Amino acid sequence: MKVRFGFVAMSVILENASPSKTMTYASFSKLDDREAAIGRLEQIAQQNLHSTLRLLKHAHGNDVKLYRLTSKLIPLATHDGLAGWDPYPILANDFKAVGDYALEKGIRLSLHPDHFCVLSTPRPEVLVNSIKDLEYHVDMLEAMGLDERSKCNIHMGGAYGDKITSSARFIEQFSNLPDRLKHRITLENDDKTFNVEETLIAAEAVSVPMVLDIHHHAVNPGHITDEMLTEQLWPRIQGTWERELHRLELSSLEQLPVKIHVSSPKSMTDPRGHADLVEVAPVLKFLRAIAPKASHVDCMLEAKSKDQAVFQLMDELKQLALTSDDISIIDDASIEIKT
Repeated sequence: MKVRFGFVAMSVILENASPSKTMTYASFSKLDDREAAIGRLEQIAQQNLHSTLRLLKHAHGNDVKLYRLTSKLIPLATHDGLAGWDPYPILANDFKAVGDYALEKGIRLSLHPDHFCVLSTPRPEVLVNSIKDLEYHVDMLEAMGLDERSKCNIHMGGAYGDKITSSARFIEQFSNLPDRLKHRITLENDDKTFNVEETLIAAEAVSVPMVLDIHHHAVNPGHITDEMLTEQLWPRIQGTWERELHRLELSSLEQLPVKIHVSSPKSMTDPRGHADLVEVAPVLKFLRAIAPKASHVDCMLEAKSKDQAVFQLMDELKQLALTSDDISIIDDASIEIKT
């Protein structure tokens, strides 16, 4: 099984490369010249996209083929006060440069709308805003020229006092989305509400791939043991990706590896928080358990130390590979688990 590791949004190594520079709406509103204020937003977005390209070059230089874009590339993009603003024509070349580089170097890009994007909501106005947020994220992927292998990962949302009803509402409201949005979504288990099995049932119902978060499973397992996860649920999780391969007319999971999220608890008192780095032992235990059933897996590290967490994890894996017959180092950000 081949495993690639990636990081989220920022680098703690590169200087002056934040892709999330922004402007508050309060600051925007204080500018007398609205046209000039919008121009400033567009300049910030161009800076963010330039930084993103730098980050991709940094990733490629370190063999990282998995990167999650920040959702904050365009400041105030979904704010009601900017309704009617279309920043994409002036940003077209900048978006294209990011997409072209990712495609040229084989870097898998994704997005993760924040927790305000909730399709299980009973409130119509929240649903409208959630769909608006999804449209923004898909607009960016399309502006980069990326096909439907580049996804937006979301959670199901809240239970609102009745998890069964909320799950059914999620399935219904998701099913009413246009294909343009549905075909860009992956669904992830969360750390408080919908566990792995509940999320998997929904993902199967709406025919989208499921992203397994093993840290979220650890703090919100429901009745699912680790053995049940790897022996019973993993084949079904992988099956959601195999169905997506079929829909996209791709031939191998190498073209669209199953994606999982990996992180470590921040502390004993904050087990749901993310630590700076990732502990190698739990990750390796899980990967070894699924290796006989999987061929290609992409691991997104959700660690506070971002890219440094990838390099630290790889350093530890390189040391373990010296004495472990089943670990082979492919490059500086990927390994093979032999069975």
